[in-house]
Amino acid sequence: MKKKTRIPTGGESITWTSPFAALRNMDLPSAPNITPREVGPAAAKKHRGRVDIIRHTAHRGGKTVTVVTGFTGIGLAEIERLAKEMQKACGAGGTVKEGRIEIQGDQRESVARILANAGFRPVWAGG
Repeated sequence: MKKKTRIPTGGESITWTSPFAALRNMDLPSAPNITPREVGPAAAKKHRGRVDIIRHTAHRGGKTVTVVTGFTGIGLAEIERLAKEMQKACGAGGTVKEGRIEIQGDQRESVARILANAGFRPVWAGG
């Protein structure tokens, strides 16, 4: 069982030692040098595949929706991050369903720009 220590409440000073104080005296390696190409927007410029941008109106009460499909090799978390970025840039709502992104309205130009900046090759498909 862990020993309990009482904190003085009478005004006397507390002696505190940092748990990391011992690390200061050790001979640890410094942080690795990272070139600007490995971090930031330049890292996202690699070719990540083709994605289709489609404008749908069917089965939506006449409302237009921009749908982005064809993501390969990325996880759901990154798709959701891209969807959030698209919603913010377009000023519209949206969702992620079954691995595709749906943004409200005809937002194909803005969506294509965001996908190109993320390293994808956006292709307009359909009407």
